[in-house]
Amino acid sequence: MSDLTDSNNPLAEAGIDTLAVRAGQSRSAEGEHSEALFLTSSYVFANAAEAAARFSGDSPGNVYSRYTNPTVRTLEERIAALEGVESAVATASGMSAILSTCMAFLQAGDHIVCSRSVFGTTTVLFTKYMERFGVSTTFVNPTDFDDWEAAFTPQTKLVFVETPSNPLCDVVDLQRLADLTHAHKALFVVDNCFCTPALQKPAQFGADLIIHSATKYIDGQGRCLGGLVAGPTVLVDEVLGFIRSAGPTMSAFNAWVFLKGLETLRLRMDAHSANAQQLAEWLQNHRAVEKVYYAGLPDHPGHALAAKQQRGFGGVLSFTVSGGRESAWQVIDATRFLSLTANLGDAKTTIVHPATTTHGRLSDEQREQAGISQGLIRIAVGLEDVDDIKADLARGLDSL
Repeated sequence: MSDLTDSNNPLAEAGIDTLAVRAGQSRSAEGEHSEALFLTSSYVFANAAEAAARFSGDSPGNVYSRYTNPTVRTLEERIAALEGVESAVATASGMSAILSTCMAFLQAGDHIVCSRSVFGTTTVLFTKYMERFGVSTTFVNPTDFDDWEAAFTPQTKLVFVETPSNPLCDVVDLQRLADLTHAHKALFVVDNCFCTPALQKPAQFGADLIIHSATKYIDGQGRCLGGLVAGPTVLVDEVLGFIRSAGPTMSAFNAWVFLKGLETLRLRMDAHSANAQQLAEWLQNHRAVEKVYYAGLPDHPGHALAAKQQRGFGGVLSFTVSGGRESAWQVIDATRFLSLTANLGDAKTTIVHPATTTHGRLSDEQREQAGISQGLIRIAVGLEDVDDIKADLARGLDSL
C-alpha cells in the first residue's frame, strides 16, 4: 500500500474526509475518475518467469482474485488509511473476518478471553465451532477489569471485544485492556463495527487488529456483505495467508460498493449519532420505557469513557419495556415504516428483538449473562426525520 507518512504523498497529512474519498486509488491507463471495477477471476502474465515470481510472492502483483484484486486492494488501502494502520485485508463477511483472524493465530490448546457483550453469532463461533478445534473461551463482564484479569491463563492467545457492544452499548476502556492483554503477551482484537474509523480508532489505544463488518456502516445502505481486518502488515499478512488458502474472499463488486459508501462515512456517522441522541433522550422520558442503553446519555455508565475515546456516540441504541417479549413484540409490530430486520448501519432505521433474533441461538443462561432480556428492543437509528421515527415508535409504546 502507499505510504501515508511519505512527505511526497499528497495524502500524507490528509484528514479523514479526504482519506475516505481518495486513499488507495491508483488509476489505470484509462484515466477513470471513479474507482475501477475489476470483474476478473484471474490475470495474464507476460511470461512463465513472471507467473512463477507472482505465485511465489517474489514479485508483487495480481495472481488470482481469491486474494489479489485491484478493486478490493483499493478498499483495503483506504480502510487502513482511515484506521491509521499499515494494512488491511477484506473478507466475505464480518463473521468471516473474525473466523479468519482466529484461524490465522490460534491452535488447539489456546484460549480466548472475550467480552460477554458481543454479537450473538460471535459467541456461537467461539463456543460451538472453535471449541471443536480445541480452542476454549472465557466470557467476562466487559466493564469489570477484575473479571478480565481473572480470566487470563498461560494459554490465552487472543482477547476479543466490541465497544460499544451489541446491543447494550457497553463501553470498554481500550487502552487499559490493551495494556493488560499485552502484559499477558496476547493479541488484542477490537470489533469497531458500531463506530467505524469515523468515530473511533482502536489502534490509537493499543489494539493489534481491528475487525469490521463492512456490511453495516461502511456500506451504509444495506446492499452488500463484507468484512475487513486491519492492523500491522506482519499480522494482516497472517490473516491473508488463511484467506488465500481457505477462500472467504470479498468480491470486487462488493468492494466497489463499499468504496462508494466510504465517501460519505463521516457525514453519515455524524447524522446517525445526532438522530440516535435525540431518540435516546425521547425514549428515556417515555412512561413505557424502563431503561435506555446509549452511551450518549449522561447517566450511561460508559458515557465519560465513550466521550474520551470516541468522536461520537454512534447510531445504535436499545431499550427495555415492561411485560417481556409480548410487550416488546407489540411495540415492534405496531411500527409502520421502521424496518424489522437484524441488519444495522443502514440509512433506513431498523428495529429488532435481540433475544429471538441476533442472540436467539444463545442458551437462556448465555442471554442472561449478556443482559439480553425478553423486553429488550434494539434500534439502529437511520437517516430519516427523527420526529417520524419517534412517531412510529409511539404507536406501540403509547399502547403499553
